[in-house]
Amino acid sequence: MTRSIRSRAEGRDCSGSARLKALTACHGGSERGAATSEFVLVSALLVLLSFAILQLTLVVHVRNTLVDAASSGARFGVLEDRTAADGVERTRALIESSISSRYAEGVGYEYVDQAEGQILRITVQAQVPLVGMLPGVSNVEVTGSAYEFE
Repeated sequence: MTRSIRSRAEGRDCSGSARLKALTACHGGSERGAATSEFVLVSALLVLLSFAILQLTLVVHVRNTLVDAASSGARFGVLEDRTAADGVERTRALIESSISSRYAEGVGYEYVDQAEGQILRITVQAQVPLVGMLPGVSNVEVTGSAYEFE
C-alpha cells in the first residue's frame, strides 16, 4: 500500500492544503531529532553570548585597572618629597603587578597650570584585549590627575 492509499484507508485526506495541516498526523506525528537540533541552535547562541559577556568583562576590568593605576600614580607624584617621574614609576609598578607589563609601556605625564598650582596628569595608553589577555586591535587612553598645591 502506498502512503496516500493508506491515508485514505485510515480516513485522512493528505492531498493539497489538507496535507499541510495534517502533515504530522499523516506521518505518525514523529518529531525525531527535533530536540537535538534545537539544543544545538540554542547552545550555540548561549556560548556566543557567554563569550561576548566574558570579553566585555575583561575589557572593563583592564580599563578600570589602568584608571586606578594612573590615579594612584598621579596622587603619589604630587606628594611633597616625590616627582612626576616617581608617579610614572608607581603607575607602571601597579599595572605590572595587577595585569601585565605590556599594558605599562605607554605611560607618560604632563603638568597643567592652574591659578593656585598645577595638575599632574598621568596618561596610560594601551591596547584593549581582544581575546583573553592577548593584545587587541583597539587602543584605550586613560588619565589620572592630582592637584599639586604650591
